[in-house]
Amino acid sequence: MNFKHTLLASAILAMPLIANAALTQNELQRFTKGTELMFAVEDNYSKGKGSLLASINLKNDSDIALPKGKSDWQLYIHSIRKIQTEKVAGLKIEHINGDLNRFVPTEDFAGLAPGESLKIEFEASAWIAAYSDFMPRAFMVANGHKPAIFANTDTEDFTQFVAPIERENQLKRYNKPIDHTKIANAALRYERNATSQAVDKQDALKRIIPKPSSVDFNRGTTQLNEQWQIRYAGRLKSEVEVFVKDLADFGLQLDAQPDHIKVGKQPTITFKVDDTIAGGKAQSYRLEIDEEHIIIVGSDNAGVFYGMQSLLALFAPESQSKIELPNLEIEDSPRFAWRGMHYDNGRNYHGKDAMFKLVEQMGRYKMNVLHWHFSEDEGWRLEIPGLPELSEIGGYRCFDLSEQSCLLTQLGTGPFKSGSGNGYLSRKDFIELLKFATARHIKIIPEIEGPGHARASIKAMEARYNTLLEQGDKKAASAYLLSEPGDTSKYLTVQNYTDNSINVCLDSTYAFIDKVTYELQSMYREAGTRLTNLHFGGDEVGSGSWTDSKACKALFAEPNNGVAGVADLKPYFTQRVASLLNQRGITPGAWEDGLMYDKVNPFNRASFPNKNVTANVWDNIWEWGVADRAYRLANDGYQVILSHGTHLYFDHPYEAHPEERGYYWATRYIDTKKAFGYMPDDVYANADFTSNREPIVNLEALVGRELPKLEKPENILGMQGQVWSETIRTEEQVLSMIFPRILSVAERAWHKASWEASGLSSKDFTNDWLKFATALSVKELAKLEKRGVKANLPVPGGVIKDGKLHANSAFPFLTIEYSFDGGQSWQAYSDPVKVDDVQSILLRTRHGSSNMSRTTELSL
Repeated sequence: MNFKHTLLASAILAMPLIANAALTQNELQRFTKGTELMFAVEDNYSKGKGSLLASINLKNDSDIALPKGKSDWQLYIHSIRKIQTEKVAGLKIEHINGDLNRFVPTEDFAGLAPGESLKIEFEASAWIAAYSDFMPRAFMVANGHKPAIFANTDTEDFTQFVAPIERENQLKRYNKPIDHTKIANAALRYERNATSQAVDKQDALKRIIPKPSSVDFNRGTTQLNEQWQIRYAGRLKSEVEVFVKDLADFGLQLDAQPDHIKVGKQPTITFKVDDTIAGGKAQSYRLEIDEEHIIIVGSDNAGVFYGMQSLLALFAPESQSKIELPNLEIEDSPRFAWRGMHYDNGRNYHGKDAMFKLVEQMGRYKMNVLHWHFSEDEGWRLEIPGLPELSEIGGYRCFDLSEQSCLLTQLGTGPFKSGSGNGYLSRKDFIELLKFATARHIKIIPEIEGPGHARASIKAMEARYNTLLEQGDKKAASAYLLSEPGDTSKYLTVQNYTDNSINVCLDSTYAFIDKVTYELQSMYREAGTRLTNLHFGGDEVGSGSWTDSKACKALFAEPNNGVAGVADLKPYFTQRVASLLNQRGITPGAWEDGLMYDKVNPFNRASFPNKNVTANVWDNIWEWGVADRAYRLANDGYQVILSHGTHLYFDHPYEAHPEERGYYWATRYIDTKKAFGYMPDDVYANADFTSNREPIVNLEALVGRELPKLEKPENILGMQGQVWSETIRTEEQVLSMIFPRILSVAERAWHKASWEASGLSSKDFTNDWLKFATALSVKELAKLEKRGVKANLPVPGGVIKDGKLHANSAFPFLTIEYSFDGGQSWQAYSDPVKVDDVQSILLRTRHGSSNMSRTTELSL
């Protein structure tokens, strides 16, 4: 062999495989596998409150070079912040839609050789102070090849693709105005957790959540074992079937018979209905326990079911076969008829099991409404017969810019249908869920989002239109079309969409809503229940929608129809949908801004034919001037469900810390205690901080006008928690965001506490909170885990005093662990520990064998 030729061949093999040639599929895969893509917050203080400086750093450790100049490759990222920079580092930045953006090389691109790094700095709107604001699964496409995900971003571990957030101008949102947020650390938590009030662990084991109206403990205890039998009124067969299954979880197999079967000499659990108890108030019950009898009498079937839940709540979580119960008498009624949880899996689908687990636990804590947000811009999560495109296209996101096979990828799903957040519930599975919920006295209220936030349904129906048009059937193609071909209206929504508003001037829009409603009704009937309420959204419609719609201009031209211009279109849509639902005997519901002309004026209630119209009131950022809408809507005759963002939005972080998941637009954090302290009888009493975290000392001065009084309290139906899932991509994540905060909602919706009259600074509040929190740690967390729910655990507090480590937890008796060796080994904390010559101290809380809080480090 010629030696010179051998050297030349070796040199060629050692060179980067790309010069100016187009990337092959193999080379694209090798580049994204070997190149690290890291997001970073450079500066939240760069231009005040409305802008941040962020960056992407590409470190090319592959053997592939990106060529200099223009080339047919593009880099795609998900960015929830609108990128304002148009060109940087030889790359053109293009906003596709929603959070999807791409970087395209121009003639000025310098190339990226192996071993080199490229920093791409850009300005974007608002701020980023949490790792979860960055989305995973950035990817590249080139020359029509299959997309390739940057390997280090294909994970839920933010440390793999987000640079540390630790400087003040990263941790704080802005400096003009001043962000007064105190970032959580061990010392701050220790201070907040500290209390001089003691709690009794044994008392906590007897604490029922939600707290009953009246509990009288008698002397002695009762042992429930397999010697007991069950007798029940015939109408309670369904409730007893659920109860018997619940007993089986504790190793008890009891004989259950209708009450016409004679009772032997065995001790007996008896279930009855008496509509005179509690003055006939619905959902009430009386529970008595003694050595020979356990008697539950409900004012109705629901009341008996809730009495069963109180009985089960007294079971110690580790009990098996033999259950020791305190002798007692309980009389109990709910505070509100509506005790709900809103669950958005339109943004991200978390699977069938997550829904069943949520419903099961809602029943355990006497919650009775699941507001199911199954349609959104980013997804449609229910199979609808006759409209398969809704689930087959609207249920999936991938890289298809034409959106004929899937929706545009969003929220960190990445380019493939196998990515996180994809999927939908089949008709069969939904009917199963309805039966499961009905047996637990939970009403499921579906939400068909419109006219805004409707991109999934719009794009699915456009795909249907294109398919049928190609087949030559224009009439069928147009039957359920939600957008108007040729509509050039321009708008940009809060979530950066340009095309997510249903055209409210098309008759096909209402045909679509009626078709979906019909199919929903059929599912409910097949499940043996009834669709009584349907939510149609109404919120955050992009300003500019329908301004250049020919169909809308034609509607304006019609005389005497009450629609003279664009400002009339939202109430027109709302009234038309409400009338459609009224014909089907269904109560309509909407988010507050879907029922308002402006900040203070609701739509004319008399224009709706419905007996009831529910309004979810969410926006209580006081300085924005709309936080009194709960009372304005109630006074105008709407039925209000308190859904306030500052206390009841469980997509917000548990604490102000960059490692906490969630958005934080309403407030910097919502922990379980904050939700527990919500006071539904006085909306104004919940005005604690501005969004800058400044204490509110004069609410009327802050708002700048008179605040209306509640004149029709009967129109406040109740309250509910909310979880939105933009940053929540897995079942484990969504359950930990909901639990244990949902138990605070269950408590406040069922029970009015005496401290609500005196406020959160009272000893009564502290005492009630500590007993509640202790019940969580010694009993409820274990029961949740037993049913497959890992609840979020509070990060502990800690300080060094007199050479010793002192630690505490927001939940008394929750196990605290410490490590002096960087987390290699952990010890349980019980009393202050000497810390002589310790280089670092880590703390965490633990429950069971596999549920741990985040780790915190003490400053030495």
